[in-house]
Amino acid sequence: MTKLSVNINKIATLRNARGANNPNVVQVAKDCERFGAQGITVHPRPDERHIRHQDVFDLAEVVTTEFNIEGYPDKRFLDLVKKVKPAQATLVPDPPDALTSNTGWDTITHQHLLRDVVAELQSEGIRVSIFINPEVKYFEPAKQTGTDRVELYTEPYAANYHQKREQAVKPYVEVSNLAKEIGLGLNAGHDLDLHNLQFLKKSIPFLDEVSIGHALICDALYYGLENTIQMYRRKLDTE
Repeated sequence: MTKLSVNINKIATLRNARGANNPNVVQVAKDCERFGAQGITVHPRPDERHIRHQDVFDLAEVVTTEFNIEGYPDKRFLDLVKKVKPAQATLVPDPPDALTSNTGWDTITHQHLLRDVVAELQSEGIRVSIFINPEVKYFEPAKQTGTDRVELYTEPYAANYHQKREQAVKPYVEVSNLAKEIGLGLNAGHDLDLHNLQFLKKSIPFLDEVSIGHALICDALYYGLENTIQMYRRKLDTE
């Protein structure tokens, strides 16, 4: 079974636009779980433009599925994660001012950094995933860091899906088979939506988890949050 983790950053962005507490991020997370989400993902950034650090602590008190915290592994992020102890920490190579994640780690160049961070987080009982591009050369080095999982950066797949979906998914199938062969768990995320998700799941049936935020929240404006989460779940549950 591939789990659906709902990224609630956009809920926090909407809240922050007015400066009060509507929508209530904690309540939305609880509702997402009640509606069928199997995990909650957040990506706190240093400027707190969406998820705030206090949100992370507040969410840790109520999330009953899997709490996944994404971020660049600087001292501030690592201190936060070690205090909260989520089920999973996903390491991304974003600089602090990045608008969104737009590439995976070069696990060759950053081998020592990643190895040290992975060991530090695992010593706290936290599962670790590394955000990674669908390129074979990065997977053996990723394994050497000791990470539990990798998360496939799926924006290139999503961008090319409507032109040639078989060609778009091909590199992902190749690296996913390699990941499975060398014992890496497999997540995926970025620009996945109701159009392209099912084909990715059928092509890589052993995906452990997908993390979806922007598209899911956009769909919820039309379909409602509960219905939207169930729609995404059906895309993952269809064999």
